Amino acid sequence: MTERSASRTARTPSPGPTALVKPARAKPVPAKADPSPPRKTTPRKSAIGKAVPAKPAPSKPGKRALGSQHFLNRELGLLEFNRRVLAQAQDAATPLLERLRFLCIVGSNLDEFFEIRVAGLKAQIQLGASALGPDGMTQQQVLEEVSKQAHELVTRQYTIFNDELLPALAQQGVRFLRRREWSEQQRAWVRDYFLKQVMPVLTPLGLDPAHPFPRLLNKSLNFVIELSGKDAFGRNSGIAIVQAPRALPRFIALPREIAGCEYGFVFLSSVLHAFVSELFAGMEVKGCYQFRVTRNSDLFVDEEEVKNLRIALQGELPQRHFGDAVRLEVADLCPEHMSEFLLQQFGLAREDLYQVQGPVNLVRLMQVPEFVERPDLKFKPFTPSVPGALAKRNDIFAAIRKGDILLHHPFQSFRPVIDFVAQAAADPAVVAIKWTVYRTGADSDLMKHLITAARNGKAVTVVLELMARFDEEANINWASRLEEVGAHVVYGVVGHKTHAKMAMVVRREDGGLKRYVHLGTGNYHSRTATLYTDFGLFTWNDEITTDVNDVFMQLTGLGKVGKHLHVWQAPFTLHSRLLEAIAREAEQARAGKSAAITAKMNALLEPEIIYELYEASRAGVKINLIVRGVCALRPGIPGLSDNIKVRSIVGRFLEHHRVCHFRSSDTVYLSSADWMDRNFFRRIELCFPILDPKLKRRVINESLVRYLDDNTQAWAMDPDGHYRRLHPPSAANASSAQMELIAEFAAKPGAPL
Repeated sequence: MTERSASRTARTPSPGPTALVKPARAKPVPAKADPSPPRKTTPRKSAIGKAVPAKPAPSKPGKRALGSQHFLNRELGLLEFNRRVLAQAQDAATPLLERLRFLCIVGSNLDEFFEIRVAGLKAQIQLGASALGPDGMTQQQVLEEVSKQAHELVTRQYTIFNDELLPALAQQGVRFLRRREWSEQQRAWVRDYFLKQVMPVLTPLGLDPAHPFPRLLNKSLNFVIELSGKDAFGRNSGIAIVQAPRALPRFIALPREIAGCEYGFVFLSSVLHAFVSELFAGMEVKGCYQFRVTRNSDLFVDEEEVKNLRIALQGELPQRHFGDAVRLEVADLCPEHMSEFLLQQFGLAREDLYQVQGPVNLVRLMQVPEFVERPDLKFKPFTPSVPGALAKRNDIFAAIRKGDILLHHPFQSFRPVIDFVAQAAADPAVVAIKWTVYRTGADSDLMKHLITAARNGKAVTVVLELMARFDEEANINWASRLEEVGAHVVYGVVGHKTHAKMAMVVRREDGGLKRYVHLGTGNYHSRTATLYTDFGLFTWNDEITTDVNDVFMQLTGLGKVGKHLHVWQAPFTLHSRLLEAIAREAEQARAGKSAAITAKMNALLEPEIIYELYEASRAGVKINLIVRGVCALRPGIPGLSDNIKVRSIVGRFLEHHRVCHFRSSDTVYLSSADWMDRNFFRRIELCFPILDPKLKRRVINESLVRYLDDNTQAWAMDPDGHYRRLHPPSAANASSAQMELIAEFAAKPGAPL
């Protein structure tokens, strides 16, 4: 099946040439989450997984509005992106265990898609919302199309798993042993494992008037058991529930001599299916069926009403696991009457049921490659290098004084960022450190160094975003540890997530104070820095550091927005400056001068930006967009966007740069923001220029030119939102941006790391 045939949708046909009508721009409004289509309203009451009434967000009247035929739907675009990821699992050129990883990534992406996006749609429908999205679809229409396409995607995912990956893994000595395949020796070993390692932690729950259907955790593995006969008390309800604790592994490795192959595994579900009768002495087990429920996992906290956001959030987090159900996954052998029983318990409709042929949670197989020591079945490892300017000097501040330093992750090491804070923590000349934290992980060397700095008497200020989705608990824990050692911890601005990636060290030098700054496009997270493509910039440029200092002052204090010389900041100037930059390229093109825009981002959704890009295209500006995920713009429409090309790169690393280049002024900007409503109007974001000509050329070449030349990991988008994968004309002409950057930047043996 081709990627195109697998992704057909019932979207609006591509429009022909038409007069443009400019969209109205909504005013920036406080909002803490975005589980529904763009420009959602702000919840008026703290709730978990429940639809709650909301006041309509005020909007600024606009003169004109684009037609719905000019936009593609966000939710359907996210499913389209997951088709591209799933294609990596099917690609024979991808190492086998990495193909399994990609399959698991799709599962993880779909989990969050249902927890946030589908949950948001359902909440909007429950509220009776009738407003159309920019694409002209109602929430009900979107939900119906999402259900149709998600079912097709999940079916394809399990087909690849069963028909391609499992047989290919078995040929390589990596086998998942099904119950019907167990030898007597294997069955005896598994039974012993069940009795000693599994059964002691299980709690079977029989259903009767004294034991109603249990409250089950979000995404937990459960089994519904059909029984006959009576127990010691004469009870015979016929149904029991068994929840597998998360401490239990979802697959178990057998000893090699028992497995009969190099790596043999059995699924926990197979183990429990085989020996579930041990839990119900004297009763007959007629059926055992695994299932998993996905719940609304968004957090709603009314920041206008709470007095302490951290305390309010701590109160909400435990309830995240018990939000309203949005999806039910069951085993393919689960009979109709049991599926209906479960749907009723969770208040779900038939279209919310996903019957799968295999484990209901493929995400847990992400750990399999860690168990299998087969380098030939994985991506070839490499060691990221360190820029020469830093490799030559132990003093990172002295290196920065020699000139701006650009880091390109993961091809170059994230270690210099850790060294930056580590040296600052120990340096007697450093008087203050300021840092923004969105995601950093539960075990972070960077945060530990900030704690050390505070202990060493530095004035440490951390702007910590408590509402970083799924990282709230880790961030709350870091906030407590930082405050214990005297660091100042603030949570940004009410109603606006702090998503900017910036750090500043203030150092006493030559009788005065000098600022050193790091700005980035990604998170201060050591692990994701090895998996995501991002840029980071070290500079002591006085004008840029002054701008950054002003932003920190906004976040920690009170006052009006200052005039920045270089930095564009959301929610104040980023959107308008970007519109102006696009319009300038259009003016240059109309004047017959060279004009072009090349930009790379994760998502493009904001209607007014899309309008200006259409206008620039009509003026003759050549526009190349590299959009990893969802893109609402329709490229290649004659008379409207025929000068716009959109491509997506899906490869070994998650593409995460945010870069734009405007040819007429030859300016290059890096940013923490995608081109989305939330980033422009409801977040604190930074967009900063690369001023050094040599570094500017590097950014253009490494993140734009090479990615436009890529013909092995690139997908071209058509006007209807479908993608076709590009293929090199021959092996000699194959080009992969990620692989070329690995080859260029990987540390040579013996090089300083």
